[in-house]
Amino acid sequence: MSDLKKIKDDFLLKLEKKLSLADINEIKTNLFGKNGLISSQFKKIGSISESEKRKFASELNLIKNELQNKINSKINEIQSEEINKKLEKENVDITLPERTFVQGKIHPVSQTIDEISSIFSEIGFSVEEGPDVENEYNNFTALNTPDNHPARDMHDTFYLDEKKEKLLRTHTSPVQIRTMLKDKPPFKIIAPGRTYRSDSDQTHSPMFHQVEGLHIDKNITMGHLKGCLNYFIKEFFEVKKIKMRFRPSHFPFTEPSAEVDIGYEIKDGKMVIGEGDKWLEILGCGMVHPNVLKNVKVDSSNYQGYAFGIGIDRLAMLKYGINDLRAFFDCDYRWLNHFGFDPLDVPTNYRGLSR
Repeated sequence: MSDLKKIKDDFLLKLEKKLSLADINEIKTNLFGKNGLISSQFKKIGSISESEKRKFASELNLIKNELQNKINSKINEIQSEEINKKLEKENVDITLPERTFVQGKIHPVSQTIDEISSIFSEIGFSVEEGPDVENEYNNFTALNTPDNHPARDMHDTFYLDEKKEKLLRTHTSPVQIRTMLKDKPPFKIIAPGRTYRSDSDQTHSPMFHQVEGLHIDKNITMGHLKGCLNYFIKEFFEVKKIKMRFRPSHFPFTEPSAEVDIGYEIKDGKMVIGEGDKWLEILGCGMVHPNVLKNVKVDSSNYQGYAFGIGIDRLAMLKYGINDLRAFFDCDYRWLNHFGFDPLDVPTNYRGLSR
């Protein structure tokens, strides 16, 4: 027992001195290391008689705990002193202004996609999506696009292989094909997403956004198409009346086909959509070609429908006064800060939004 008391007294005395963390670690090793003084005492327990073993073990544990507590206390004391010294040397100016907080904005294209989806959902359309990398069949062949069509040329389409079997989709119409192949009619969907064509100027970019619409059912006519588009255009541009005309055109996947123009006028240097003596082309549409229905195994004698395609970027430019398509993809925060939308201020109903 005298050995234990001597160990305790000696090391408690050492721990009263001014020590560094290195000194403390050395003391811990001397006491509790593999061959430390306390560790060695525990090894003796097995050789002590049964009558002395309980008392020796109890005393040894008390001394071990006392020394460990003292060491921990000394470590906390040293660390606190170091922190206080740093605080005395370092000056913190609490009068400095707070760091600049930059709040993100919703991109006009994302906002426009949400608006379009909201409007069409109100008249029963669901949203479908598909991959950006498409096969040639879904992008061209199934849509009744002949092999010699200009859209298939290398200078118009981004092909991903020499056989021209894989490509970046040139429109979101392949989503219509995928939807009709996996399900049965009726169909009433829109397909917004990214599309790619080899073109770049003030009103064109290699990547842009489109939304395709498709409604297949029994007894669908051009009248249904006109009513659908009339409703959408009025809701999107937030006007009560819209001057609209269908101009004959040609698309491989619709017959008859039409370009849709809307009336507008210039007032105080700004474009006012709805009425006026000027015309603006806004989208293409038509009745789904029977060959397309045949390619997706839909009976064209019982089902027919309409389809339309709208440039999302173009709609955003018209509604929000953006005059250069390329700015959508410049990643300029100043531009986004001006034309973007505050996510905290966007209501559930997208009518009457303001920046």
